[in-house]
Amino acid sequence: MRIINLVENEVGDSGCEAAHGLSFYIETQSHRLLFDTSPSELVLCNARKLGVNLAAVDTVILSHGHYDHSGGILPFVEINPRAKIYMQHNAGGEYYAFDGEEKGYRYIGIDKKIFSLPQLQLLKGDTKLDDQLQLFTVEKRAWPLPSTNKRLRELCDGLYVQDEFRHEQNLLLTAGGKKILFCGCAHNGILNVMETLERKFGSAMLPDLVIGGFHLMKRTDFSQADTAEVTEIANRLKNYKAHFATCHCTGLPVYTQMKEIMGDQLSYVRSGDEVRADFDGKTI
Repeated sequence: MRIINLVENEVGDSGCEAAHGLSFYIETQSHRLLFDTSPSELVLCNARKLGVNLAAVDTVILSHGHYDHSGGILPFVEINPRAKIYMQHNAGGEYYAFDGEEKGYRYIGIDKKIFSLPQLQLLKGDTKLDDQLQLFTVEKRAWPLPSTNKRLRELCDGLYVQDEFRHEQNLLLTAGGKKILFCGCAHNGILNVMETLERKFGSAMLPDLVIGGFHLMKRTDFSQADTAEVTEIANRLKNYKAHFATCHCTGLPVYTQMKEIMGDQLSYVRSGDEVRADFDGKTI
């Protein structure tokens, strides 16, 4: 198995460019996958630098309906029109970020041209693609929505309402008897994603490795309440046996805070990095 980050917010040692967004290439005995596609054609450029043949990809999974995860889809289909693209049926909603009273609302959703692609597969909720690939959604939350999501809205009937992230899906990959969870941003909250996985599939399906963003970064200074929220999340994640390889919307300041609590249980993945799991709950 190979897991390679093609695009992430931070520059690594590979020579790949970074951008605000996310894309992972995943290679198993049965599949060549893209989990998210970054904000642009940068996913193609970095793949070429890393020697990743995107023309051989058979499956594309979009974690949710935001531009920084979907912007590479149209460039990708120019070189690979055969791979099936899976997203939730409501991923094409009118999703916005509130950038303050002066700037107002900014569209952060998907390019609508994507919905004319014949290879697009729109899903409704949990979907088992095959014995390796299980997609699942979070319909109810045991923990509060992370506070950093408050500025993310959906335009409904002329009103900007809180985005409830029903368009978000997660991938549970099972290969070689081991389990890896991919979450794009965990907008529903990484604690809710983990709780939902265990509730739906049982504790035997809890992952050995979790890869993705936690959406805890902020554009403003952290308040005492923000710091307390991050501390609680890190302490609760410590109770799982999984290793957490985070990136993108977690943000380096939050990663540093969580690392102090989680130690070797947490690592950061940069643009171009390869994640090699030893399947003892650690990454190399």
